[in-house]
Amino acid sequence: MSSIPPQWQPEGVRLQAPAVQRNRDAILNVLRRVLPPRGVVLEVASGSGEHVRYFAESLPGLAFQPSDPGAAQRVSIDAWSAGVANIRPALDLDAAGDWPMAAADAVLCINMIHISPWSATEGLMRNAGRLLAAGGVLITYGPYRRAGVPTAASNAAFDADLKQRNPLWGLRSVEQVAECAAGQGFAAPEIVEMPANNLALVFRTLR
Repeated sequence: MSSIPPQWQPEGVRLQAPAVQRNRDAILNVLRRVLPPRGVVLEVASGSGEHVRYFAESLPGLAFQPSDPGAAQRVSIDAWSAGVANIRPALDLDAAGDWPMAAADAVLCINMIHISPWSATEGLMRNAGRLLAAGGVLITYGPYRRAGVPTAASNAAFDADLKQRNPLWGLRSVEQVAECAAGQGFAAPEIVEMPANNLALVFRTLR
């Protein structure tokens, strides 16, 4: 999870992920609808930091806490965040481990579940379930498999490529992720169709 994908382009210490420009507005539309007007949003696996800057500038009532286990990514996140008052310094956070936070009002995780071992998803659900109060929201975004829905050819090819790069990676099924979340106190997700055969899953705590 901490290695830098080869398609990312460096701009000094700031990394650039090409997909951000393509998906950030679609994701922002979901965030505008489901996030609370005030509070702290923890972003898990923030990557380059481009997303968190865009979302923080667009949602000034929220405080954003980015994080990533990669040192180069955290440097990039802080560089992208410079001058944006509602972004906190990036945390060293491994999704599969214990998180250095006691509470959050929302958790956001973009494009991590398929590019990490399953233990990272288990950690995401376990820790988010601990951090979030009743009605708290967890949003994940990325490509998924889905029961009864044919997998797009592009996603099938992407899945094969991921598994070739690392046998522990690959597209997860919505049902598998939802079952993991249910075990940590989340309701069944709202499934939002997104561009380029991606999905946003919106989970809310039941307690």
